[in-house]
Amino acid sequence: MLVILADQLTRIMESVFEAYLGPDSVLASAVGQAVGSGEPEDIPKRNTNVWVLGKRYNAIQELEVIRRDIQSRLWCTYRHGFMPLGEVQLTTDKGWGCMLRCGQMVLAQALIDLHLGRDWFWTPECQDATYLKIVSRFEDVRKSYYSIHQIALTGESQNKAVGEWLGPNTVAQILKKLVLFDDWCSLLIHVAMDSTVVLDDVYSLCLEGDAWKPLLLIIPLRLGISDINPIYIPALKRCLELDSSCGMIGGRPNQALYFLGYVEDEVLYLDPHTTQRTGVVGQKLSSGEQEHDETYHQKHAARLSFSAMDPSLAVCFLCKTSDSFQQLIGKLRQEVLGMCSPALFEISQTRAVDWDTAEDIEWPTMPDIDWPAGTSDSDSFAIVEESVRDGDAAGTSNSSSSKPSESAVV
Repeated sequence: MLVILADQLTRIMESVFEAYLGPDSVLASAVGQAVGSGEPEDIPKRNTNVWVLGKRYNAIQELEVIRRDIQSRLWCTYRHGFMPLGEVQLTTDKGWGCMLRCGQMVLAQALIDLHLGRDWFWTPECQDATYLKIVSRFEDVRKSYYSIHQIALTGESQNKAVGEWLGPNTVAQILKKLVLFDDWCSLLIHVAMDSTVVLDDVYSLCLEGDAWKPLLLIIPLRLGISDINPIYIPALKRCLELDSSCGMIGGRPNQALYFLGYVEDEVLYLDPHTTQRTGVVGQKLSSGEQEHDETYHQKHAARLSFSAMDPSLAVCFLCKTSDSFQQLIGKLRQEVLGMCSPALFEISQTRAVDWDTAEDIEWPTMPDIDWPAGTSDSDSFAIVEESVRDGDAAGTSNSSSSKPSESAVV
């Protein structure tokens, strides 16, 4: 009797909570469109190309295949009802976790492509053991490798408090750390800083003798101040056309989104701003586990004009082998970086010398100088030293502003 009452009370509290949260984003809009017009407007009904993670489709002839492809990606959204998180004991990430969820989606796509292949499609009946291993890694329980708990708590080591908004670069750095604890995933992450892919850094990370460790390459970019510079849009489109594409972590101002393709001048995205219950997929043996698995899949993508994108984003690529990495670098040089000036980002063999590595440089010995004697030397030297310190501080500020910055996104 007490169990039944407790279950009823739980259901009542969940319904109150969902009423408080209200309808969110893609899920609500897709339902609204379906009710109003009978068909969601996820893909335009005209004879045009649709690109999804390196695959080209026809909008009319392959509409259902497009939707199956999108539905096979892992859709990570806000959740509620998970174990209390952080000192403030948060039980939902609504309002602060959307960029974390976008990071989960790009990593999940890399794992699906690596372990199941780009041609793999999900179905509600799927009980593939490899797929279940992947989805379990993103469940919001503390033991999961890439749960909201693991990401948020690792973010504290980046001086980001639990519940604080994060940008693409910070999320990428967190995921880079977390994959090192997951031997099964067989994946490494390299985050290309200062808008530069340094080849020596990648090879030192991924090569062990002649063996290559699969790589998720994440390149954080800043493509404008408050709006994205339109000269970069063709290059972003080309990135989404490459067969190694894992999409982009980005969004619109103050709202993080996972971009996974485009049609004409609109980018296709999955939106994490839908709040769903926390649960586990397990082995999908019960109806509850099967229903929870379906919450990780969204059949209908949404569209956003490229010009409406936030200028802070990160392009992502999966390189399963050394050959695929070399092919990617070749395509980027030949087909992407020459599309705009300045280029979307740079590729360099070695890291440029900066002040962070100045201590490793053998500077030439300065000759001894016989300074003229004077009583005011010490005073004048103190003034110069103070001005140098001020100049160094200014230089530090200028240097930090040249690095990819992060928008405060929800």
